[in-house]
Amino acid sequence: MIKEVIVVEGRDDTVAVKRAVEADTIETGGSAINEAVLRKIALAQERRGVIILTDPDHAGERIRKIVANRVPGCKHAFLREADATRRGDIGVENAAPETIRQALARVRTEAEAADTDDKLIDWEDLMEAGLIVHPSAAARRRIIGELLGIGYCNGKQLYKRLTVFRISREEFAAALAQLEDKGV
Repeated sequence: MIKEVIVVEGRDDTVAVKRAVEADTIETGGSAINEAVLRKIALAQERRGVIILTDPDHAGERIRKIVANRVPGCKHAFLREADATRRGDIGVENAAPETIRQALARVRTEAEAADTDDKLIDWEDLMEAGLIVHPSAAARRRIIGELLGIGYCNGKQLYKRLTVFRISREEFAAALAQLEDKGV
């Protein structure tokens, strides 16, 4: 049984999560998330904690951002787009139970950013790693996001996630070494 309540987009996502693990869910009703649902999520966060598991697409990221901004301290689980796509449809409901379990095992918790922390990644690190301002930056970010378990995002979002999830230089370097081994 997962202690935290898992926030998903819809009923089919709840069915997929319950096939994978024993857990309670809150459905946002898609991107039309309303005030009542946000209050329910805030209460769940207060009482049990919350894990956000949304579709790895634009709408899912929008919902993740809305919930995370309104309910601080959420945990985040990410699925790879390739693992959540079936016949052109992207969604949690398409992920295999084992894939959902793996995403929940790699959950990330938001942390307050420190004013100055030499152990965190900065913009220069992202440029040197070819994750921004590089011909293959998007492909490299996709792989880094998968390796670190923080999902795919653009350069600005990557920087924010590395900070918010407190990804250390060592963790980043290890993922970067794996990326280089893949030859991307």
